[in-house]
Amino acid sequence: MSIAPSSPRRPPEPAVCSSTPEHADVETASEAYARRFTGAVGAWFLETQQSATLHMLAPYRAATLLDVGGGHGQVTAALVAGGYRVTVFGSAECCRRRVEPFVAAGTCRFESGDLLRLPFPARSYDVVLSYRLLPHVAGWRQLLAELARVARHAVLIDVPTRASVNRLAPWLFALKKRVEGNTRSFRVFDEQEVVEVLESAGLAADDRYAQFLLPMALHRALRAPALSSTSERAFRAVGATARFGSPVILKFVRRHP
Repeated sequence: MSIAPSSPRRPPEPAVCSSTPEHADVETASEAYARRFTGAVGAWFLETQQSATLHMLAPYRAATLLDVGGGHGQVTAALVAGGYRVTVFGSAECCRRRVEPFVAAGTCRFESGDLLRLPFPARSYDVVLSYRLLPHVAGWRQLLAELARVARHAVLIDVPTRASVNRLAPWLFALKKRVEGNTRSFRVFDEQEVVEVLESAGLAADDRYAQFLLPMALHRALRAPALSSTSERAFRAVGATARFGSPVILKFVRRHP
């Protein structure tokens, strides 16, 4: 399955093209960010994320799906191929670049606006998804509340958790920056604090999938996808990934549909 369509060469993107208070998705929708996921290791990262996502979405065939901050296009191809009716929402029009081929083909819609005040009625999408965004948003509680408000059935988010090697993030950041080049600081969460916010919005925790035990930056540095995949399968088999892995994809469902 194609992870994302190839894009023509473009001029350098502006650091910020959004006037909204929260615009972390401008960077994740950039070509520079996409380069972190090129090559065999990057493809393995995205395949892991896509597989877990499609598994969690299985009860909602042909559902309407809002991907908030999804201009990175990391799951767009998989969602479209799976028959979901996808709308990608970004903080600015520039966040549509990597999903433009899908928009042009009529298989995906794109809208932009304030991430903390989504311009949609309550429960207007069957499922709301948001990856690569929450750790970079100062008003993360408000963002979660908005995701929950707009979702009819379920919310999927990814979260870097403190119960993982991320606990060492302040000390490992310099190494991560050397490996990834354009990395940025991010919030690490206690999983329970995320659960509490969404429970207060009427959702209940339903499923979780911890993606990797070892840091993604380490796998990038190794440049050995076969070794990385084999080691991560071994960690998962003994239960270490479920307990200490990160980032974690969390699925929440509405208590009273």
